[in-house]
Amino acid sequence: MGSMKKHLKWLMELTAIPTAAGEETRVIDWIERWVHSQNGITLKRDKFGNLLLQQTRKSTKKPIYITAHLDHPAFVVRKQIDDQHLEMEFRGGVNDAYFVGAKIEVFDNENNGYKGTIQSLEPKAKPFKRVIVKLNKGVAGILLKGDIARWNFPAPVVKNGLLHAPACDDLAGVAAAISALETIKKLPGLGHVGVLLTRAEEIGFVGAIAAAKNRTVPKTSRLLCLETSRSFSESPIGGGPILRVGDKTSVFGPELTNASANIMNTQKKFQWQRKLMPGGTCESTAFCEYGYLSTCLCLALGNYHNMKDIDGVVQKNKPAKVAPEIISVNDFHGLVKMLTIICRDLDKQRKATLRKGLETRLKRYASLLS
Repeated sequence: MGSMKKHLKWLMELTAIPTAAGEETRVIDWIERWVHSQNGITLKRDKFGNLLLQQTRKSTKKPIYITAHLDHPAFVVRKQIDDQHLEMEFRGGVNDAYFVGAKIEVFDNENNGYKGTIQSLEPKAKPFKRVIVKLNKGVAGILLKGDIARWNFPAPVVKNGLLHAPACDDLAGVAAAISALETIKKLPGLGHVGVLLTRAEEIGFVGAIAAAKNRTVPKTSRLLCLETSRSFSESPIGGGPILRVGDKTSVFGPELTNASANIMNTQKKFQWQRKLMPGGTCESTAFCEYGYLSTCLCLALGNYHNMKDIDGVVQKNKPAKVAPEIISVNDFHGLVKMLTIICRDLDKQRKATLRKGLETRLKRYASLLS
């Protein structure tokens, strides 16, 4: 199987998996099986359940870790009220208008699905919004506290080069991270590259904060954080993978961001974007705050957090409907290649073209300052 075909298969499988903040077991199980099928990669967990994938070959270089998160906004069962009604909490950020009347699917611990409809919403409940769900058919004692549910969507499908899937954010990032690692492990001199997969990002990147505060990876690590980020007109789906210089909260480490941009600027035929993506806050903000050298690469995302027509719904001229998330398959393959190029070239000597240009300008016009 060719690499791109194999990577697409992993992408389709991962973005189909039900997951929620704190309840990422199904994705973790998939990653464990994947690592078992690979040569030269080991898997460890930190005490918070974050996953660390490392190569078995040795390297003396400062580590590079590609990071992504294992969860997606979803429902978690609080209790079964009666045979046909569940109380659930929603872990993640979705606007209130999208809940009541929406169809969902609840999964038991054997991955059997049970369809239902949201009857009511408590938007101010703490720590998370709560809903009452009426199941299509009564069940007795099957669904338990901690079982998860998501919006009722079909399996992932590719149409006209676009992937429509239940959870691109951030399972497409997970797929890109492992695809890049599978490519990188075959290249010489890159044994210092690994992957960090974090938990509970959708409720405030809790896994990333715990990993950063407790040094799950060495402080000398360079972190390439992966995300899918809401697409805007200036950051189109299909425009190539994005070097994300910042988010709604902060700008990321300029040293690593600029180095990555300089590397990609040498790839004259490679389609990529350099953007500040203000649609949300990502883990790179947390890692930078705790002193790590970090930047972000992302995929432009349609139907962010499964919310169709977000702007129209906010402006109250469109109905609130949930829908599968959308990314470009070419953008995904481009992200895998972009990660490989950056990891390959990050420690190579590069010409200081910016400094040279600044010095030339100073020399030319210094007399005006006297």
